[in-house]
Amino acid sequence: MIVVPDAVVAQIRAEAEAAYPNECCGLLVGWRDAAQTVVSRARPSPNVTAGDPTETFEVSAQLRFDLMRELEGARETIVGHYHSHPDGPPDPSNQDLEQAWEPDLIWLIVAVDRGLARRPTAHAVDADRRGFRPIPLLSEPL
Repeated sequence: MIVVPDAVVAQIRAEAEAAYPNECCGLLVGWRDAAQTVVSRARPSPNVTAGDPTETFEVSAQLRFDLMRELEGARETIVGHYHSHPDGPPDPSNQDLEQAWEPDLIWLIVAVDRGLARRPTAHAVDADRRGFRPIPLLSEPL
C-alpha cells in the first residue's frame, strides 16, 4: 500500500492540469516500512524529455541529484515518481515499462481528461520487469 496525503494528491493533480496537454512529472519523497510506503511530499520537475512531451516524460537529472543530496542522512528518501497521461488512462504504458530502470520505485500516474485531472493510481514494477502491478493508494489528510 502507498499512503499519499490529500494535499500531495491535490498538488500533483494541479500540476497535471497546468501542464496539459503535456505530461507533468516529478519525484515522490517519503519512507517505507514493511507494510507500506508513505509519501510526505512531491517535488515537481520540468519535463525534460527529448521526445514529444504530450506522450513522454523525463524527470530532470539535476533535480534528482539535488534531491538525493538534500536527503542524505535523513529518514526520507525518493520512493517513486509521478507523471500524467494527457487524454489517456492512468495505467502504465509500454513506454513507461521501457523507462522502469529502478524497480523499487513506485509509479504514480494521473489521467488528465480534456484538461481535468482524475484521481491518480499507483503501480509497482513486477520483479521480472515484464509489467506493472497495481498498488492500493490511500489518500488521507496530513
